[in-house]
Amino acid sequence: MTGTGDTGERRIRTTGIFLAAASLALACAVPASANDSSVEMAVGGVTFTQSPDVSMEEEVLTITPDTVTVLYRFLNQATLPVTLTVGFPLPDIDLADQDVLYAIPGNDPVNFVDFKTKIDGKPIKFDVVQRARLGGKDVTAAIRAAGLPIALIGADTQQHITALTPEARASLIEGGLLIPVGSDEKGDQLYGPAWRVTTTFTRKQVFPPGQAVSVEHRYKTSLGASLDTVLRKGLRNSDGMGATVERYRKDYCLPDDFFKGLDKLAGADPANTAKVQERRISYVLKTGANWAGPIKNFRLVVDKGKPDRLVSFCFDNVKKISPTAFEARLENFTPTQDLKILLIGKY
Repeated sequence: MTGTGDTGERRIRTTGIFLAAASLALACAVPASANDSSVEMAVGGVTFTQSPDVSMEEEVLTITPDTVTVLYRFLNQATLPVTLTVGFPLPDIDLADQDVLYAIPGNDPVNFVDFKTKIDGKPIKFDVVQRARLGGKDVTAAIRAAGLPIALIGADTQQHITALTPEARASLIEGGLLIPVGSDEKGDQLYGPAWRVTTTFTRKQVFPPGQAVSVEHRYKTSLGASLDTVLRKGLRNSDGMGATVERYRKDYCLPDDFFKGLDKLAGADPANTAKVQERRISYVLKTGANWAGPIKNFRLVVDKGKPDRLVSFCFDNVKKISPTAFEARLENFTPTQDLKILLIGKY
């Protein structure tokens, strides 16, 4: 579907998969530096320990450029209470990949998407499990012993590393936890983290027999962005761009009228004189479907935020419900692919 002004229902191909490759290709294709492009993190929904007794009666997923809200209603079909571990995994962050600028929406190095949850309308506490891994080894203890945060991200990364004692720094370098990342203005060697960060929010939840339990998740959207788009007419017709444009067509189900709307918005100038910006959202729709049976009632709402912004994503039975919002309703739904949303507008 697209946000080019169409109304009415239509059937859309379902597809997904996180498009890091296309994002990187865009960074190379447009006349901008790699720092002008950030990569969206594919955040998702709730996960469960396996249970044949707890069914998902309803899921309402609302995605905007600012916030993702997911409302669930579960039902324990057994005659006895069922206690399950309910989890919300954040995407792994590979700190060693210096070429990727992750779109991290929050300031908390642990809860970096500002995740909040409610059970039956009441805010609840959860346990946070954040680990550092290097290859197949858990190196959390070594990172903490040195006094570094596990999620060593942001402008103060070098300040943290500089503040290490010489002994601690040498130990981390020897263990491969700090790796060379260039030099400063004096020519001195700089080091950066080499580990991967995993973060999961968990809690034990009791599901009473025959009683519905409502769960609400809310967090800030990881909004990948590029200060241009390879889909502009002035770029997409360039030599070597065909394969990249086709990947966009497939992963976001781009119809011809999306390009017509983009050409009207951006023009045909090779330079980005209209100042259009590409934004991307990835959602792991098929996260841990361990409940009994399909989702009985599923509703998806995608709100593009501004009426003049273009939007496209792959889903079934999509219809426009407002100048900025699109809706899909499905019954007995079993997610088989993840969701990717493309937004293009002026900045």
